[in-house]
Amino acid sequence: MSHLDPNKTRTAATYSAAADHFDAPPLAFWARTGRRTVDRVPLRPGHRVLDVCCGSGASAIPAAGVVGPTGSVLAVDLAEPLLERGRARARALGLSNIEFRCADFEALGLAPGELDAVVCVFGIFFAEDMPAAVRRLWRWLRPGGSLAITTWGPDVLEPGNSAFWNAIQAHRPGLYKTFRPWERIDSPPALRAMLAAAGVNDVSIESDAWQQPLASPDDWWTIALGSGYRSTIDQLDAPGLEAVRRDTLAPLRARGALAAQVNTICAVAEKPARA
Repeated sequence: MSHLDPNKTRTAATYSAAADHFDAPPLAFWARTGRRTVDRVPLRPGHRVLDVCCGSGASAIPAAGVVGPTGSVLAVDLAEPLLERGRARARALGLSNIEFRCADFEALGLAPGELDAVVCVFGIFFAEDMPAAVRRLWRWLRPGGSLAITTWGPDVLEPGNSAFWNAIQAHRPGLYKTFRPWERIDSPPALRAMLAAAGVNDVSIESDAWQQPLASPDDWWTIALGSGYRSTIDQLDAPGLEAVRRDTLAPLRARGALAAQVNTICAVAEKPARA
């Protein structure tokens, strides 16, 4: 996908690398958030669903189960290794109504009004122009169709998040928080304003805060390897990697941290019927 802009190229590389840990138990928040997002959408058997930035199917697979064999789910992502995981999961569940496609959702050639629902979990912020991306998704919905967008709230994956970035600042300050696009919409007002800029105004927004259990403080490093932190980790040389891992885990071990904070924000909107 040589046509991708630099941010999308970096995202594809990051999550392709993160696929080796993406579905590990400490990252169960992917599956929980995907399912909770789908639960907020009024899907019915026979519906046609698009899941953009689908990862390994955390929201696409539950959606496929709801819409049933008369419905369909098109699940797109830039990271082929994650899509392979999704395909394997769908096969294991006997789901034949879901297609995992390696594609940039902003380049999909779908027809206006073609879809009953669009779902995007932890992905809309990768678009440089988020309102333009939302307008495209909105155009593909039929009147009465639903759009669901879930993003990170504040205090992402604390206390490990702060420990990680403190270690990066100490050892590789040039890499400190260089790419954190979700911070543009990490509050309900910011998410609502972005959607309003796209012309989506009648929106229901819910925040969800919970703790992802960890078997040990060291599990937080598994989270880092299976998520967006991987972009920063893969830029470290061997000594830097060891130093950052050590200084990330030391304060977590000292406090006996056995959970990571998961704060999410989900917006759901129904496209008005035509006058």
